[in-house]
Amino acid sequence: MSRIRYLLLLSKQGKIRLIRWYHPYDQKEKSLIIREVTATTLSRKPKMCNILEYQDHKIVYKRYASLFFICGITPEEDNELLTLEIIHRFVETMDRYFGNVCELDIIFNFTVAYHILDEMIMCDGSFAESSKADILRNMATMDSIESHDNLDRVLS
Repeated sequence: MSRIRYLLLLSKQGKIRLIRWYHPYDQKEKSLIIREVTATTLSRKPKMCNILEYQDHKIVYKRYASLFFICGITPEEDNELLTLEIIHRFVETMDRYFGNVCELDIIFNFTVAYHILDEMIMCDGSFAESSKADILRNMATMDSIESHDNLDRVLS
């Protein structure tokens, strides 16, 4: 079973687009991780390995277009290849939801991206759902509930 400590989604300029903490860190530790992991990941060449050691854990990352998807994992408990697959599944699911996802989709619809992430990964960092169809079905249900609530507000 894979347990993720954190997931960062960065632009190639180093701007944070999404961040989710699954391990308790204080604010100082979070700031240090963001600063150092961002610098380390962005400075790596495209042909370099996507897995590296950092402090007491490993970093697993994957670049898709202008975005870096970065996960911190515990080396003794986690499988790096499974973590790469989780990242890929997250990207595929967003791609299906948005229809060819891009950075602007995430910027302007960050709550949707967080909902998709929350459907996939539980609050303790363990992988919850791998079926894109189930995740997209749940997202469609949430969308229909939200549009129904919006319609009720307009009509009242």
